[in-house]
Formats: sequence, structure tokens, C-alpha cells
Amino acid sequence: MTIDWFSPAQCVGYIAFVLGVTAFMQRDDRRFKQYMAAECFAYIVHFALLGNPTAVASSTMSLLRSVLALRTRALWVALVIVAANIALGLALATSAAAWLPLAASCIGTLALFLLRGVPMRLVMLCGTFLWIGNNLMSGSVGGTALETVIAIVNMRTIWLMAREEKRLRATQAA
Repeated sequence: MTIDWFSPAQCVGYIAFVLGVTAFMQRDDRRFKQYMAAECFAYIVHFALLGNPTAVASSTMSLLRSVLALRTRALWVALVIVAANIALGLALATSAAAWLPLAASCIGTLALFLLRGVPMRLVMLCGTFLWIGNNLMSGSVGGTALETVIAIVNMRTIWLMAREEKRLRATQAA
């Protein structure tokens, strides 16, 4: 498959790249979710232009969950979004690989609604690896670059947050 590096689809992928990296640089959970929502919107457009309907569905659900996670942490809301992702998979997935973005969205949903701080980011990292697999198979240059850099940036942010938590615990103990 030949890739046009500057096609409209790839250019939107590059925008998603910038938004995603910015999201995972955030140590504040609220700002993280806001940038995540913007990244998801760019992904919807990107994957629609690439003709990947399961990734579009998953990104749409991820946008919805990011917006809802800004308003509530209710378990039932998370479970409704996970159920919707599974339903979309049953309706749209034509191969095992098509389940990758849907599984990533389910994992991300549970992380955003049920976890905070370092644990949330660790679970999001697992979803990132699923997206890398999806993007490689979809031919998404921007998406693959995005998720690879996000994994690196997220690991650095996790390290910084863990170091900060350790320092706070040491200060409180003293």
C-alpha cells in the first residue's frame, strides 16, 4: 500500500498527533480529559477519511466517554459506554484486528471513569499499545507516530507523577 504523506487524512492525523501528545503531557486529570476529547474528534475525521469504520466508531465512543468523564465518574455510565463499544464491534468488526480500537476504547473508558493519576495513565498505556497495532494495520502514519510518541510521553509523565508522589510521601513522613 502506497501512503500519501500529505493527504487530507494524514494531515488530520498529524493534528491528532499534536493534541494527543499535549493530552498525555498533562498532569492535571481534567486538562488531560479535555485534550483527549479534542484528539478523539481529530481521530474521527482521520479514520473516516482512511475508510476505517470500526476506528471511527471507537473514536466516537472515546470522544463521548472523554466528555462524560469530565462530568461524572459513575460506574454505570462507564459500563454503558463499554457495552456500546462491544455492540459496535459486533456490528462493524469484520476481523479480529478490527477489535483493537474497540478494546482500546473499553480499556480507556474504565481508566477515565474509575481511576485517577498514575493508575489511570498506566491503564491508558495498555490502550495505547492496542491503538499502535490498529494504526499499523490501517496504514495510519500520523496515528502510528501519535500513539508511539504518546506511549513515550505517557511513560515519562507517569514517572514524573510517581516521583512527585514519592517526594510528597517522604515530606509528609518527615
